Amino acid sequence: MVINSSISMYVMLLMKQQCERCEQQLADEQKDVCICSYECTFCTECNTNDLHNICPNCGGDLVLRPTRKSKE
Repeated sequence: MVINSSISMYVMLLMKQQCERCEQQLADEQKDVCICSYECTFCTECNTNDLHNICPNCGGDLVLRPTRKSKE
């Protein structure tokens, strides 16, 4: 994201560590986590069984979250 021509700022995706519905712990490198455009975060089980790819908070689409290597 570019704020203006003299300042550049890059915003990283917030990697929430638990499902907002069932509170299951989620790792940054976990491949089956779903998010919406507001970064609401859900595990695959909640999405598959209850949410069906629709965010209950904003009504937007739930898609697979990109992974990030853990800092070790």
